[in-house]
Amino acid sequence: MAFKTIVEDGIDVLVVGAGLGGTGAAFEARYWGKNKKIVIAEKANIDRSGAVAQGLYAINCYMGTRWGENNPEDHVRYARIDLMGMVREDLLFDMARHVDSTVHQFEEWGLPLMRNPKTGAYQREGRWQIMIHGESYKPIVAEAAKKSADKVYNRVCVTHLLLDEAKENRIAGAVGFNVRTGNYHVFKSKTVVVGAGGASNIFKPRSVGEGAGRVWYAPWSSGSAYGLLINAGAKMTQMENRIVLARFKDGYGPVGAYFLHLKTYTQNGLGEEYESKWFPELQKIVGKEYLDPEASHRTHRPIPTCLRNHAFISEVNAGRGPIHMVTMEAFQDPHLEEVGWENFLGMTVGQAVLWAATDVDPKHQNPELTTSEPYVMGSHATGCGAWCSGPEDVSPPEYFWGYNRMMTVEGLFGAGDAVGGTPHAFSSGSFTEGRLSAKAACKYIDDGKAEGIVVSDKQIDDRKSEIYKPLEQYKVYRNEITAGTVNPNYINPRQGLDRLQKLMDEYGGGVTVNYMTNEKLLNIGLKKLKILEEDLEKVAAENIHELLRAWELKHRHRTSECVMQHTLFRKETRWPGYYYRGDALKLDDENWHVLTVSRRDPKTGEYAMEKAPCYHLVDKDEESSAQTAT
Repeated sequence: MAFKTIVEDGIDVLVVGAGLGGTGAAFEARYWGKNKKIVIAEKANIDRSGAVAQGLYAINCYMGTRWGENNPEDHVRYARIDLMGMVREDLLFDMARHVDSTVHQFEEWGLPLMRNPKTGAYQREGRWQIMIHGESYKPIVAEAAKKSADKVYNRVCVTHLLLDEAKENRIAGAVGFNVRTGNYHVFKSKTVVVGAGGASNIFKPRSVGEGAGRVWYAPWSSGSAYGLLINAGAKMTQMENRIVLARFKDGYGPVGAYFLHLKTYTQNGLGEEYESKWFPELQKIVGKEYLDPEASHRTHRPIPTCLRNHAFISEVNAGRGPIHMVTMEAFQDPHLEEVGWENFLGMTVGQAVLWAATDVDPKHQNPELTTSEPYVMGSHATGCGAWCSGPEDVSPPEYFWGYNRMMTVEGLFGAGDAVGGTPHAFSSGSFTEGRLSAKAACKYIDDGKAEGIVVSDKQIDDRKSEIYKPLEQYKVYRNEITAGTVNPNYINPRQGLDRLQKLMDEYGGGVTVNYMTNEKLLNIGLKKLKILEEDLEKVAAENIHELLRAWELKHRHRTSECVMQHTLFRKETRWPGYYYRGDALKLDDENWHVLTVSRRDPKTGEYAMEKAPCYHLVDKDEESSAQTAT
């Protein structure tokens, strides 16, 4: 290959992925490492990358402690009940006690936060959400990271983490390639903070044809936060906890601002309220602790998101769809109508365009909702990700091994989607986790833990051969193409992705099977994933762009495999409405009130699964968190 090899040596903190988590890591690393070398490697461009790339109309995680609105303990309780008991409370509390300072920094940097004219506090959309003018949210935050880093490498897709050859299970950097020039990039680093994205497009999307890229979670989030870590031998947790969203149909516009700020509500196709009719039967599956509408009404404790999904799915299956968002009432108010449109124009332009193109005016017609295909992520309302150490002052022994947000591979840290067990972090919480991980990474270096790292030329050369193999595959066999794309010697990335999505959809609990799976299906799915992995050794790339797609596919495949392993291991239906184990439909707290942890052996490819205790560090007194935010 004629591509140049570019080696960046002597790095102290390498940040992989520059979404909100990565930018937070770079910013904080400079504070604690005044003389340290900080480098960012980003697949896209830092100014418009990550889940906040298009903009955002609300910051969804803000305590408001200075206004007397919420305390960190309140947020832990909220996330715990929404995740049916399964969270890492030490990590959640740690994020929540620092997140307000992050938001205040955003405002200092120029992000326009709306304020309540009566109280002077930030304008609340809901208990945890504050409203912003966020069209330029990411560029504003990115500026702070760019000023903090010694170098920012845009357009570099990181494919592998490097491991130290002097000490087993220690990080040594990363490698990847430039998606424009094709150049091979080698980053030798004492620590690595992974802030890459979760996984969209591993399940077959509802949208097809020209709309195939219209998914809810960022379509460029290819599971690198998981593929990189799993391949390096890091332990993962809660990978079965995929998320399904209720969203405006086809455009995937978010519903939160409509529910919370515009005070809209849903109806079935007959114009009826439908949620409550499904709760008695659902209570038999999950028990009264997680679904008690009377208690929820009394304490303002929200009913878990997955259970609302279950009511939605059940009502549609009963033939009383479609489900509508009742917007016609709110939109009679000109101000609320303006807010409703601005909500999408500021972050999901496609939804506004789709309504205009299909003659849907929410002032005169209640638009349809749908449930999305599943996504795998750790920063929104689910908690997939790496098994990380917590903070020393909060974490029990099983959750602490030296440095905050460090994974089970020494010197490897995470933020955002990469950290498991910390749902409801969103953008501000991901940035905060980046700050916490970078502070710990600097301390790890200062404590002398990163001395004597060795990376051989052989490891670097082997990775280079592996990365560019799809280009060689195409070059050697391109003359044997028939019927446009069919080749007996390879598959292309699009064919591989179609196959992966169909497999995950049918065996892992996607939309076409109403999110249903079972042990038999999962075992068949794992066998098919293994066969697909063999074929991915012969994936071919016609050009650099297809090489990018090939490696995104490989990361999605590894993520999918881990998701299936976890779903098979947890023999219960913990989150009805996100997925169902048809052979274990009831929630089983006696045997499964635990966190799931996996490790894939990088040498053999075998998974070791284990249970980890789920400690409730914050008291369960819901009444103490019952007050509603101003």
